[in-house]
Amino acid sequence: MIAKKYTLSGKEKFDEVLKNGEMFQSESFGVVKLNRGDKDVSRFGFLVSTKVAKEAFKRNKVKRAMSESVRFSVSNSVPGYNVVFLAKSRSATKGTDELMRETTEALIKAKLVK
Repeated sequence: MIAKKYTLSGKEKFDEVLKNGEMFQSESFGVVKLNRGDKDVSRFGFLVSTKVAKEAFKRNKVKRAMSESVRFSVSNSVPGYNVVFLAKSRSATKGTDELMRETTEALIKAKLVK
């Protein structure tokens, strides 16, 4: 599980990132990043709607896989960003290791990792 200081929380912050952020697409999810303009640690949030999977355990599996991948990468992350991962319906059918690999690749593509 990702540490609390790296977790994005609050509907207002999610909405701000989604409205003003820059989006990068992956096969299983979109990544939206917003530069806060400070040198504090980057914060990450995950959105998996019921359109992705009706069953909560499938949605939670997707969140846990993405969160775990971010946890491994957070020590190398670029400071000063709020980041939101938006899961697509394809993510519910993928395995945990595949989602983790794709999450790491998306962080590199979005230039959020040093």
